[in-house]
Amino acid sequence: MTTKVLVTKVLTTKVLVTGYGGFLGREICRELLRTGYRVRGLARNRYVELEKLGVECVQASATEQTACELACSGVDAVIHTAALAGVWGPASQYEQANIVATDNLLSVCKSKGIGSFVFTSSPSVTFDGAAQRNMDEQAPYPKTWLCHYPRTKAIAEQHVLEANNARLATCSLRPHLIWGVGDPHLIPRVISRCRSGRLRRVGDGKNRIDTVHVDHAAIAHRLALERMLDKDANASGRSYFITDGAPVECWDWLTTILRSANLTPPTKSISLKAAYRLGSVLEAMYRLAGIRSEPPMTRFVAAQLGVDHYFDISAAKQRLGYKPIENRDERIAELKTKQAL
Repeated sequence: MTTKVLVTKVLTTKVLVTGYGGFLGREICRELLRTGYRVRGLARNRYVELEKLGVECVQASATEQTACELACSGVDAVIHTAALAGVWGPASQYEQANIVATDNLLSVCKSKGIGSFVFTSSPSVTFDGAAQRNMDEQAPYPKTWLCHYPRTKAIAEQHVLEANNARLATCSLRPHLIWGVGDPHLIPRVISRCRSGRLRRVGDGKNRIDTVHVDHAAIAHRLALERMLDKDANASGRSYFITDGAPVECWDWLTTILRSANLTPPTKSISLKAAYRLGSVLEAMYRLAGIRSEPPMTRFVAAQLGVDHYFDISAAKQRLGYKPIENRDERIAELKTKQAL
């Protein structure tokens, strides 16, 4: 295929990005616009700054079938990033946001003949609390779950991969601990807990974890989209771990975040066993009392903070052409100079 034909193909391709106003969704939109795609966004709210960049916006929820039909009209591909994240809340809310919405979009793609679907999943779909060291995509789904988010994302991911066929190319990306300037989740949460005196090191803090910069997570989605648009049988029907390609020690990483905000990391710690037991007790108490807010510790959070979880990204490199981060120190420096703290 000539360069001219490739450029023409991109310029005539319209992509729907669900959850387009989120941290990752915004960067995916920018990445697609930078590389010449036309972009439509679907979300519950409006994002004027993205409209100004050229994103065609649909204000609705993917949990509504009619909204999906409207949003998918005239598009060539779907990147589905919208989800309900978190470690606490009613099962029904997670099932609606993560399973029903995905099924709605898949159904509309099939009925409208949309041929490409990229799903944003999570490495937590393989996590049962045990250590994960250099794990690849052959890892099975757990038999038991620590919270509803990974359970419902795993079900949705399975539906996406099962939908893959000659007419609809699908795949699932599992970016881990997305970070960068503008992060409204991970970085503010760590900083808030430190400032309030509620942050503790779990275990010795030397457990290794993977992260991925938001720019590179967005590039991975664009690469996956292009493989699906090309109906690449070598890439479709699969899940992919997406990381910076360089695991870090958990407490070193959290310390870096805190120092970027000019905060002193706390010295108090709690053993993994004690943190996990505390999370179990608090979960039970909160359920019995009908408390809707998240407990200060849960089993999932304790395990995520205290055990190894890093991944083999060979499949993403080989099948999607993904290249992990090479300038992490520069990106970390950006946190101090640009992150609103």
